[in-house]
Amino acid sequence: MKKILLIATGGTIASVKGEEGLSPALTAEELTGYVPKHSPNYRLDSQILMNIDSTNMQPEYWVKIAEAIYENYHRYDGFVITHGTDTMAYTASALSYMLQNLDKPVVLTGSQVPISFERTDAKKNLSDAVRFACEEVGGVFIVFDGRVILGTRAVKMRTKSYDAFESINHPYIAYIHHDQVDYQYELRSEAVGELIFEPSLCPDVFLLKLHPGTKPEIFDYIKPLYRGVIIESFGNGGVPFQERNLLPKIKELIDDGMAVVITTQCLEEGEDLTLYEVGRKVAQNTVILSGDMNTEAIVPKLMWVLGKTNHLLEIKKIMETPIARDITPKFDESWDL
Repeated sequence: MKKILLIATGGTIASVKGEEGLSPALTAEELTGYVPKHSPNYRLDSQILMNIDSTNMQPEYWVKIAEAIYENYHRYDGFVITHGTDTMAYTASALSYMLQNLDKPVVLTGSQVPISFERTDAKKNLSDAVRFACEEVGGVFIVFDGRVILGTRAVKMRTKSYDAFESINHPYIAYIHHDQVDYQYELRSEAVGELIFEPSLCPDVFLLKLHPGTKPEIFDYIKPLYRGVIIESFGNGGVPFQERNLLPKIKELIDDGMAVVITTQCLEEGEDLTLYEVGRKVAQNTVILSGDMNTEAIVPKLMWVLGKTNHLLEIKKIMETPIARDITPKFDESWDL
């Protein structure tokens, strides 16, 4: 029999109607009342860490969740975290970096409709999450609408539909039909030795989405407040260098020791700064390449790396190294220029 720990953090799944709209209120015990706590296959314990709308999730709360898993790691065979959908993908990625060498499943789930409502996706999602937490696999996963997604590859795509999440730039791990887990991707264990717990985070990270007309002066405001900036560029990684030329300000940030990550606003296939002049010009600086990482993974990964080191080249090396399958290994598919 598997021992599973459910860790409740709030979200829509635990929400009830109030005077100002839906807000989390159900306890962990009330949540587990909707699934069998005891079955021939598992025993389910629960605890509540916080009861918040995930819009209010903070990096410091990621650390609390990671600590709860670390402290109970040898007492349980798997973990289920109930969480709001809006920032679930960020949390899943953060846990993937803070908890490495996992040889047990850490499963995040939630819902688009509260579990206490008559028509809801919450009961299925919670049952599927508990079911997958009984599997003999290691890593962080999101289980939602019958699909299992790698923690570093999930993106919330829809605000209301039950199929809220997609797996971006990576196959789905599995589908869950009733009580059956149908694997789509071979999960090879990366665990070597004991669990590695590295919870130090530096939250001083800024995310800038470029648009036509972005002013270079914006970087003057970013510089004194942050240690790292992630630039969501155009297409394969293009950054404007005519009219409102952003490149000199980006170089200033890097020369001052700030970590600058270049990613793309396009969800699929990632950046490639070698294709176009607008990419190659920015690549002349010591920028950090993100490959096909999701923004939801880049943000917590940069916070985690900045919590480990201040050295720019070391930051670049760790950021560009695949961790928890967050980056597809580079292969040359560029055009013959």
